[in-house]
Amino acid sequence: MKRDYPFGFRLTYVLLSIILLIYGVILAKDFLYPLAFGILLSYLLYPIVNFLEKKGIPRILAILSGIILGIVVFASIGFFIFKRISLFTDDLPLFRQKMIAHIEQFQFYINKEFGIPGDSLKEFLLSHITNLGIQSGKVFSATTGTIFKVLMQPVYVFLFLYYRTKFAYFILKVAGKDNRPIVVKILKEIATVVTRYMLGVTTVVLILCIFNSAGYLIIGIKYPLLLGVISALFSFIPYFGNFIGGAIPFLFALLTEDSMIYSLRVVIFVYIVHLIENNILSPNIVGNNVRINPFVIIIGLVMAGMIWGLPGMLVIIPFLAMLTIVFKSIPSMQPYSYLLGPRGTKRHALTLENIRKFAGRIKNKV
Repeated sequence: MKRDYPFGFRLTYVLLSIILLIYGVILAKDFLYPLAFGILLSYLLYPIVNFLEKKGIPRILAILSGIILGIVVFASIGFFIFKRISLFTDDLPLFRQKMIAHIEQFQFYINKEFGIPGDSLKEFLLSHITNLGIQSGKVFSATTGTIFKVLMQPVYVFLFLYYRTKFAYFILKVAGKDNRPIVVKILKEIATVVTRYMLGVTTVVLILCIFNSAGYLIIGIKYPLLLGVISALFSFIPYFGNFIGGAIPFLFALLTEDSMIYSLRVVIFVYIVHLIENNILSPNIVGNNVRINPFVIIIGLVMAGMIWGLPGMLVIIPFLAMLTIVFKSIPSMQPYSYLLGPRGTKRHALTLENIRKFAGRIKNKV
């Protein structure tokens, strides 16, 4: 006999389950986020592997070819960044002196104009600038601690691509014969949406690497190629990525250049890049593959950042897209798909059609 539990008991059970799930995800962070990256990289390489398999190349050779190509691309980017950083570290003593001089000038200005003693702020900033080399060593040590996770990525990618058919049949067997058409539709749509999203976002980031580097070169700050590539890589994060990445060249220009005009130029340039990416590049390259409303994207990014940090912000959007596809295909979960999706606000959106209607109403009133 089915037991009807009180609403308070059911609500407590749901909230407790969510809390335990989040706690488990946090606890297993070091295992789960490399796995999540492996899944997304598998979708990124899937078109290449699938193309080679259709040409008659055995699956193992096709996967290895795709992985080798991916390693060459990522290793080239990593080598480029490493070489530029090594050049930056050679000039680090000079930059440290400039930073200290600028901080002292800033402290003097604050004290003179506002009467606010800036000694504590000065000591705080100077301690971090003085220990910049030590902090860099700690960051390098922390980075070397993730080498195992990085080396595991090709293994994860190979296994996901090699066993992808087996995983699909496993899901079909779990779902049962009655639900097989729905599950097949879900799997195909997830593969299409996530693959297009990963390819699109990667293309946008590569374009921004060139665009940012050229912009910082024109602005006239030092190390434009390094700053352009690093700031572009943050564009894998929607909405916030441009501003997080742009903060790095802004702070660099603010602390190392002799004039404030350079940092002001960087601010203007970052805002222009943000407009171009969100209104031209992403809509035309990434498209509307990920149908999630901006509110859910922002909430997802904030929560993922709180749980997994930067890796969480990098992987959350494709997995939200998968969740939306699953919800949309199951009748009982379609209200949640509607909540996550962009539908329902079309008449309030700032589109050309709505602007024309608004202008027409004003014209009729006049």
